[in-house]
Amino acid sequence: MSRKKIYVDRRTVLKGAATGAAATLFAPNIVTAQSKKIRIGMPTILSGRVAQLGTSSRNAVMMEVEKINAAGGLVGREVEMVIRDSKGQPQEAARVARELVNSDGCEILYDAEASSGGFAVHEVAKDLGVLCIHTNSETSSLTADPKIRIPNAFRVCRQGIHDSIAGGAYAAEIAKAKNLRNWATCSPDYAYGRDSTQTFMEYLKHFYPEAELKTEAWPKLFQPDYTEVITKVIQARPQALYTCLWGGDLTSWIDQGNIYGMFSQIQVFAVNMADYTALTTVKNLPQGIHSGNRYIKTFPNTPQNAAWADEYRSRYGEYPTNWSWQNAVGIHFLAAAAKKANSVDGTKLEEVLRGLTIESPFGTDGTVTIRAEDQTIVNYAIGWGTTIPQEPYVPEVKAISWETIFELETEWKKRNNYL
Repeated sequence: MSRKKIYVDRRTVLKGAATGAAATLFAPNIVTAQSKKIRIGMPTILSGRVAQLGTSSRNAVMMEVEKINAAGGLVGREVEMVIRDSKGQPQEAARVARELVNSDGCEILYDAEASSGGFAVHEVAKDLGVLCIHTNSETSSLTADPKIRIPNAFRVCRQGIHDSIAGGAYAAEIAKAKNLRNWATCSPDYAYGRDSTQTFMEYLKHFYPEAELKTEAWPKLFQPDYTEVITKVIQARPQALYTCLWGGDLTSWIDQGNIYGMFSQIQVFAVNMADYTALTTVKNLPQGIHSGNRYIKTFPNTPQNAAWADEYRSRYGEYPTNWSWQNAVGIHFLAAAAKKANSVDGTKLEEVLRGLTIESPFGTDGTVTIRAEDQTIVNYAIGWGTTIPQEPYVPEVKAISWETIFELETEWKKRNNYL
């Protein structure tokens, strides 16, 4: 039986079962069924080197779900989050996701995995046909590639191509001003690292053709010691370096790089630096690292964004992370979709989510949208700035135009046969 057939049959069986049950029950029992909790399964990383990010995902989800339940739930159904630890292992993420649906009775998969696990959960969603919300996976092909995209999966987080266009434009401006021609890269050796690094260099050269890549370093994901890659980079004597290391990998790399004086020798563009999980963990945060915004309470510089950050900090004793806002906005989209569809049926939610715009403290203009054509979020706040070693850490962030992003993203999709 094909996966497509499984997808259709599962939905048909669920609808048929609901119809048959309704025909044999009295009205009061129908009301009881409607008020039954809706279980949402959430695989994420709660142990190991990047557990802080998984924990921050869970924290943000629970903060928003409690508000929804206090207001009556999703169209009258209380939300119950069933959260499982994948340990950052793709095979475990797939196993857990399948178990959440088949054994725990979850009606929606809320995939709070990194890209390494996100693709595994995506395959489970494809096989089982359940609605899946990807909240953390940034590898562009997950939703951009029509061979991978499925009708029941949506991405509510930033993605690599957007960051690469924004980062390339910003880095080119700095490179022109400082004559930074010789570049190096140091990024994690898996889909997200390869994808984001390749597209960043592509757009750096688009805006600044003089840039030349002199050396590349590809440390393994969660690698404990970066001595070899740091030495390789320094020996190549680049003027500038791009990295999309993240979480504990990024902070370890910076701590070890400080020992070698790397940041006084090279202009570093670290797309994932401006996130509190990195900013507050590095032992000696170098001044002047260039970074894309991940999550900081001062960008977008609005009362709504600052209030959300303060609410999170008041509750959990620390500032939210990039994974926090993405997981929060996913819950906001589910709530808005359920209200609009007057249902929590997965098929009806899918129809409503395509093209849905909601008000959001994380939007560049106070709103964010799930683009209908590829079911991914757009119009979130995106920009770059430079670090200082104390709050607000990145005092000035230069916003990047979404018109530029859309124009170059469309050309990129054409070149990759994604349209």
